[in-house]
Amino acid sequence: MGSLEVDLTDLEGVGPATAKRLIEAGFTTLESIAMSTPSELAVYAGIGEGVAQKIIQAARSKLNIDVMSAYDYYQQRKMVQRITTGSKGLDELLGGGVETQSITEIYGPYGSGKTQFAHQMAVTVQLPGERGGLGRAALFIDTEGTFRPERIIQIAERFGLDPEKTLKNILYARAFTSDHQMIVTERAEPYIKERNIGLIIVDSLISHFRGEYVGRETLAERQQKLNKYLHKLLRLALGYNLAVI
Repeated sequence: MGSLEVDLTDLEGVGPATAKRLIEAGFTTLESIAMSTPSELAVYAGIGEGVAQKIIQAARSKLNIDVMSAYDYYQQRKMVQRITTGSKGLDELLGGGVETQSITEIYGPYGSGKTQFAHQMAVTVQLPGERGGLGRAALFIDTEGTFRPERIIQIAERFGLDPEKTLKNILYARAFTSDHQMIVTERAEPYIKERNIGLIIVDSLISHFRGEYVGRETLAERQQKLNKYLHKLLRLALGYNLAVI
């Protein structure tokens, strides 16, 4: 399910000025609009919620995603791809690898290999389809300063890939706060399109949220912000047929 580029003014309720605001806010495709909530679209594009609701409905109508038959959904599911983890046993557990159009959470205690797994996935997504990859690039959002290019080189060599080319196919962003983390993700869409990103890695997704929102009194705010962030990641996964870990 690739992104569908359109003239946004073709949508009911969208004139040139509104289209400009939507594009500047990062809503450049039908998918990115259709997967939004009215409040989200209203805030980012500076429009009323009523207008935002109509625009979202218009986008969903064009994509025919409001209601569909089970058969249509079955056809849509055929577009889901899988990325090998590099481990035959783990691939089997995951039904063939890490799925696109979804978020896969990797969890475990400190030192259990989560970051190693993230590094390996940044390489395996670049493998050709016949070897279990997508032949696409990766975006690595590093919240804990754990990304190591040297490790990527070692993994690339093990998989028979050119180390320099492999590194160039990984876009890297260091996020220092939860707000920074969210901004990086919100601005990712142009890079996803330009660089053919097939995998977004967030390592670690929750560390900043956990560190900045301490105490029971902040739990609701933390959860609201985290849910918003996950919604954005899922919107990208669905809109660009990519995987998120």
